[in-house]
Amino acid sequence: MSFWIILCMGAVAGGFINGLAGFGTSLFALGFWLQILPPAQAVSIVVIISVISGIQGVWIVRHSILDQPRRLVRFLLPALPGIPIGVASLALLDPIVLKLLIAGFLVLYGGFFTFRRALPKLEKPTPLVDVVVGFLGGVMGGAASLSGALPTMWCALRPWSKGETRAVLQPFNVVVLALAGVIFALKGAYNRETLWLIAIALPVAMISAQVGIFVFKRLNDDGFRRLLISMMFVSGVVLLLRELL
Repeated sequence: MSFWIILCMGAVAGGFINGLAGFGTSLFALGFWLQILPPAQAVSIVVIISVISGIQGVWIVRHSILDQPRRLVRFLLPALPGIPIGVASLALLDPIVLKLLIAGFLVLYGGFFTFRRALPKLEKPTPLVDVVVGFLGGVMGGAASLSGALPTMWCALRPWSKGETRAVLQPFNVVVLALAGVIFALKGAYNRETLWLIAIALPVAMISAQVGIFVFKRLNDDGFRRLLISMMFVSGVVLLLRELL
């Protein structure tokens, strides 16, 4: 019974944060699932949960995506070649060290901006920086399953509405993680047991994502920006504790 409770708790946590912020499913769900599942199986499940529950978030900002399609393309296209580069880098880098470095950066970034009264607003168009951030997001996704970290940090500093911000982050993460899911499938990660666990966790995550979307719709633009930055801090702390413990 405790196994199924922990499985559902991870689905609730991951689904809710996906619906609320558009990212962070793996960081919060894995905190539960790594207690009961092998790492490879837990990650393969969270990828599917992230993609399918994330489609709900993409739908609610579909108009913002269509209003600014070039903005999303600037982030997403450079990420695609970054994914295999990130996967290849695992042969050269220790993934644990990489995750600790990323966690430390998230804590410093999130902690610094969380406690500031006024958030910076980078209003000048920065297409080249967007391309670089998208590429590095793809690399980090392939190397450490943290594709959303850099794009989220960058977008939180832009003076965009919450719909515009999510119109970049949510489809970016869905596409990158969908490609990761394809790689897992080709490696045979989705056996009968794993598919059975997905079938149980997915409905729970979908319902929880709807609760997160409900809260998202009631946030103002500045509140959403602060939420993203605070989530960076929390994500860094969770990742740091998970890797150290």
